[in-house]
Amino acid sequence: MGWISWLCPGINLKRWLLLFAGGVLCCAIGLALFFNYQFMGFVEEMLFRMSYLTTGKYSNTVSMLIGFISLCAGLFIMYYATRKIIRSVVEAVMPDNNASLMEIIFTQRKLTRGPAITVVGGGTGLSTLLRGMKYITNNCTAVVTVGDDGGSSGRLRKEMGILPPGDLRNCLVALADREPLMERIMQYRFKGDSPLAGHSFGNLFIAAMAEAEGGMEAGLAATSQILNVRGKVVPSTLKDIRLKAEMTDGSIISGESEIPKAHKRIRTMAMEPADAPATASAVEAILNADILIFGPGSLYTSVIPNLLVKGIRDAVIKSAAVKIYICNVMTQPGETDGYGAFEHVQALIQHAGVQFLDYVIVNDQRVTAAQLAQYNEKGSMPVTSDVKKIERLGIQVIPTRLISNKDLVRHNPQKLAQVIISLVYRLRLFGKGIQFFDYFFMRQSMRELKKK
Repeated sequence: MGWISWLCPGINLKRWLLLFAGGVLCCAIGLALFFNYQFMGFVEEMLFRMSYLTTGKYSNTVSMLIGFISLCAGLFIMYYATRKIIRSVVEAVMPDNNASLMEIIFTQRKLTRGPAITVVGGGTGLSTLLRGMKYITNNCTAVVTVGDDGGSSGRLRKEMGILPPGDLRNCLVALADREPLMERIMQYRFKGDSPLAGHSFGNLFIAAMAEAEGGMEAGLAATSQILNVRGKVVPSTLKDIRLKAEMTDGSIISGESEIPKAHKRIRTMAMEPADAPATASAVEAILNADILIFGPGSLYTSVIPNLLVKGIRDAVIKSAAVKIYICNVMTQPGETDGYGAFEHVQALIQHAGVQFLDYVIVNDQRVTAAQLAQYNEKGSMPVTSDVKKIERLGIQVIPTRLISNKDLVRHNPQKLAQVIISLVYRLRLFGKGIQFFDYFFMRQSMRELKKK
């Protein structure tokens, strides 16, 4: 970020540097008084004599020049010594942290004072969003659906009677401060014909922590400490729920993994048991949020299932937070075939029972022909933005470029974070008086992240 970062309000450094400088000035005055000016007078007399011997006349130019040089040298020595002292302390406390001193201070000071952002969803989309959110604030909470019944999560759910850890694991990894290393470990999937084949190490680790700590919430909290997670990850409910979808032809499909396989149009979603209580931590995070974000992710099996939990639904409607929905960029075969952004929003409102959204973020970046051909084989198409239709619902639409430049058409975490930063701090800047420096340095942080 450069030297200008030290000007950022709230870092709690400038005041102490000024106090340090004031102390040095007091010491200088004290020394002068202690020696009763005689020492300084002697030095000044010596400089005048040197000036006379070299130039043949008395002048204070030499004394002023030496005084200026001494001042600059003193300031440099103070800066260098202070920097080395702080660096020594940082290396002793955090030996594995290679970040600059400014980055460490910025993270600890500014991000911990960032807005309270609660994201609601599940699946790959939620973890994609969280990768960017951790560079905006440390006060981020992910409320994650627990209806997954396939793969490693489904097996652990049946064999151990625990909540499916897959989506929870992805969110923890996304928010981890040491993401590259921990992602390789936590996402490692065992191969071969052993009983562990197909399981990810992260799922087994969370299952072990939940059993050791006496519950999933306690296990997630302990895992968060180990991974140095910026924020919190909480399940929407602790009950063993099963998703059910009623199709437009009247048929009922049970099981999260079975719903897309039916390849029918979904009319409405439900869950068993219907009265599953919400976790207190999830409700608290929603009610205390400044910003409440839904998606991106599978509409019917990741985002909407959270609204099926009555406590979550009531908290969402009651919350005074700014509510944002991030619409998917591609349709999902078996769930949202033929859907535009308007249909996504309609489904959310239908299951909430009331229009609760303030903003919808939609993608207006064109998908390349090569990417489109790859997705056409799977029956997936770009989601239309439907700006005018959504605005007629009283919701503000933010069309922007969100797609990653990679082969897969997915949201880019940095682009998403930049859009959220712009929206969050524009609202808080004019509404709650948040300082411009907060916005500036968040954007600067995201620019540097984009270069990586």
